[in-house]
Amino acid sequence: MTKKLGVGLIGAHTWANKAHLPGYHAHERVDLVAVCDVDPERAKAMAEKFGARKVYVDANEMIADPEVEMVDVCTPTHTHLPLSLAAIAAGKHVLSEKPLHTEAGPAFDASAKADAKGVRTKLGFTFRYSPAIRQIKTWIDDGTLGEIYHIHGFEQNSQWLDPNVPLRQIAPGMARDKLIPSSIIGYGSHLIDLMRWLGGEFQSVTSTMKNFVPARVVRGEEGIQKIPVEDGTVALVEYANGTQGLLQTSYIAVGNYPGVELRVYGSKGAAVARLISEFGVAETLKFATADSVEFKPVEIGQEALPPGTSLNTPWPELYYRNLVRFFVDEILEDRPQECTFFDGAKSQEIVDAIIKAHFERRWVDVGQG
Repeated sequence: MTKKLGVGLIGAHTWANKAHLPGYHAHERVDLVAVCDVDPERAKAMAEKFGARKVYVDANEMIADPEVEMVDVCTPTHTHLPLSLAAIAAGKHVLSEKPLHTEAGPAFDASAKADAKGVRTKLGFTFRYSPAIRQIKTWIDDGTLGEIYHIHGFEQNSQWLDPNVPLRQIAPGMARDKLIPSSIIGYGSHLIDLMRWLGGEFQSVTSTMKNFVPARVVRGEEGIQKIPVEDGTVALVEYANGTQGLLQTSYIAVGNYPGVELRVYGSKGAAVARLISEFGVAETLKFATADSVEFKPVEIGQEALPPGTSLNTPWPELYYRNLVRFFVDEILEDRPQECTFFDGAKSQEIVDAIIKAHFERRWVDVGQG
């Protein structure tokens, strides 16, 4: 327990401040070596706030620091893959925010490179580290729920219901003559990872995608823009093992952050986890059995939570403190890997299939187009 892991973080923006850095600061087995950002003042401020010993403005210099054993890539999407590959090439373990890449192929390639180099990877699928979700996973694995028949997943909140809230997912110069997939990428990748982790591999999908708010403010552009951004998707899933799945993502469904709900129905029981911040509580869990069909609340004990947190801890910090704890302990104790770059590539592969299914109006086999 005396061994510490040297960590360097790249990207000192809001999500690093809310989620990543509190996780490292709270873990007694982390040595937060450095914070790196292209803005030196921002990097310095975050380093001082969370106790990092060094500040960098050049990511490659930080990656080369011999004290940095694990690199955290918390930067804009288009930089995730090149920075992660640089860390892998340097023999460093790496955590990247999602998506690793907006295509599955390069993500699979990065996963193979990490395996060949003997380093560990983790993708920032925050909600795998919800205590309620992890309890449902345990109930599936130990047979408490029996044979799994249905898995329903939702990630939806009203973050962009108001067209005057700037949408930030649109790349400059993106064509606007047809529907632009968005919620299925930004929200769907999380949801797909959870549903795949709980239920196994997806076999086929079909879907419908829609633009509900046709004109809105886009970050970096003046005024209201007419833009056909996909702000809601519904998909049906056939799992390889026969389970049926339903998923929905939405930017414009009334509700609070993060808006994740998982429902699992089996031959012996059912469970519902709601990862939605309501009345100061981050999540709730309910459970029913075949002979007692009324859903009853399940108390999430302190042993399931990161030290120093409660269900009143803001969800970004709560889940990321758990993610950090799991990844650091995986590395230091040589535990089995979980939620790796390979899992991120599989999630992107399924996103690609859902998009294809909509545009071609058909069922699409995952991984086969």
